[in-house]
Order: sequence, then structure tokens, then C-alpha cells
Amino acid sequence: MAPLPLAPLRLVVDRLVGSIVARHPRLFDRLGPHAGKIVRIDPVDLPFLFDVDTTADAPAVAVVDRDAADLRRRQATTPVARISGPLAGLVGMLNGRLDGDALFFSRDLTVEGDTEVVLALRNALDDAELDLVAEWLASLGRLAPLVAPLVERLVPLAERMTGVPLARGGSDDGDIDDAA
Repeated sequence: MAPLPLAPLRLVVDRLVGSIVARHPRLFDRLGPHAGKIVRIDPVDLPFLFDVDTTADAPAVAVVDRDAADLRRRQATTPVARISGPLAGLVGMLNGRLDGDALFFSRDLTVEGDTEVVLALRNALDDAELDLVAEWLASLGRLAPLVAPLVERLVPLAERMTGVPLARGGSDDGDIDDAA
């Protein structure tokens, strides 16, 4: 993924985050006193990272190139915490298919900085029971019914090929609707 430009990924992430916030408006409210802080999500096997701004009224996720120049430009928005690990573990935890505690204690996941913020964010995401595939489909609006049959067939294949658990309920039966 290194040679790919980040602009298309940024557009997809912005649309996905906007849809998630619209479908789960109280998600970042659940952070309480920890809202408004930035948490860096660092998938160690990718050439970029994500800075999650937890401001309740305007949450956002910035896709940041790993190269030093891009990171230096972002120093004004220094994260208070960093969660790093392989993409499969991070997505699996977000989708509720992998246990964050088990990932942490097995050292597949590293947490640095303000752990209270990380725990509050994890609890808010767990409570929302997000499913990235269902959320992405929802972000497509009226196109979702047209794309869903293809996605239902491709998600299990993509999960097997990449090892990344893309849908919350798993893809054992290939039915995304059951996962939502």
C-alpha cells in the first residue's frame, strides 16, 4: 500500500467517519471528560496512521503519512495516547471479533500515553458495536443496496486473503446483514 496516494483513503475515511457519527451520534459523548483529545492509531504494518480527534461535536480521523515530514506538520496536534499493533488486530478489536485485553497482554497491541483516554475510547466503541462493513455500506447511501450483494460475496474472501476481520459477526456464512 506504500505507493498509493493518501488522498483517496482520506476521502473514504472522512465519509465513513461522517456516516458513523450520523448513525451513532452519542458515540463520542460517551468519552465524558476524555472527549476532545487526540488518540493516534498506529497500524504498524501500514505506511500511514490515524489521528482520532474525539471532540464530541466534531469528531474526525486524520490519515497521516508515516514519513517524518508529514508527522512534523502534525506536531501542533500531538496525540495524548497511541495504540499500535497489526491492522488485523486493530480492526478485529474495533469490530468486536478480537479481545483488546488479550491483544494487549499477548503484546500484539501496545498502548502508550494516557491509558484512561484509551479505555474510554475503547468502551465507547465497544458500546456502539460498530461493524466496519455495515458502516461503510451505510455511508454509500442509496448505492448500498446495489453494492451489498457483491460486498457480501467479497468480504469473506478478503478476510481470508488478508487475515483482517472486516465484519463484526464474522463472515462464516457470508451474510453481512447478520453482522449488523
